[in-house]
Amino acid sequence: MSDVAVLLIPSMLAAGAVLIVLGVVGRDRPTRERRRSARLRDWMAQSGAGGASVGQLLATCIGIGLLAGLPLLAMTGSVWLAIAFAALTGYLPVLALRARHRRRARELREVWPEAIDHLVSAVRAGLSLPEAVAALAERGPQALHEPFVRFAATYHATGRFGDSLDILKAELADPTADRVVEALRVAREVGGTELGRILRTLSGFLRDEHRVRKELEARQSWVLVAARMSFATPWLVLLLLASKPETVAAYRGPTGALVLAVGAIMATAGYRLMLVIGRLPREKRVLR
Repeated sequence: MSDVAVLLIPSMLAAGAVLIVLGVVGRDRPTRERRRSARLRDWMAQSGAGGASVGQLLATCIGIGLLAGLPLLAMTGSVWLAIAFAALTGYLPVLALRARHRRRARELREVWPEAIDHLVSAVRAGLSLPEAVAALAERGPQALHEPFVRFAATYHATGRFGDSLDILKAELADPTADRVVEALRVAREVGGTELGRILRTLSGFLRDEHRVRKELEARQSWVLVAARMSFATPWLVLLLLASKPETVAAYRGPTGALVLAVGAIMATAGYRLMLVIGRLPREKRVLR
């Protein structure tokens, strides 16, 4: 009986520990997945592709990779070269979305102070804050035209300013937009003589922040250009050398595959390292 107890007690303790760990991991996993999914949706929305799904983006990447890899395979007969360039080409849609994301974020940072100035002018003219915000659909900056058109339609259909702001914030999915929307919500509650002062303070703060960030981005640009050139140059040289039969023959075997894999890892690691060194801190959506 004592032998059974000696075996049973450690087994029960181990089983209990495993169940506790599984319970904690199982509880945290959905949270992590939701956060990852939310970040991905925000990134797609900020890139101007909020209407597309992750599956559509993946299908586009695969299709473009096949369009580049199959002709190269037919011309060279090297599977490894075709796979390498198909992977590189298939990543181009993601790079294009990243470029759009940076450009759109920069445009929004530039136009928000102007939009707030329009709000201040409309409030001074006697419009209520919801009507002043809806008027940005016609008088506001072009970069914010479509989101505020939908805001105006939602507000005029429902009459609910808070819910319309929530829809606007979800569509823009931008940290600066989050701050502006929450400031408008607070300004709606405060009202009175404080409304104009709140909006003017917010406009000045956004202008100062954009000016500082623009100077930092100008100094950072040479790091980004150098990183892209250092990554792309070896692959362009390899593509030019692929026109020679002896080069293609060298990359048909397992040794060529190993060289391509090591080269891809080193090029990617160097590229990511340079981006990390020159990266500016990104503002997170804390007012989601």
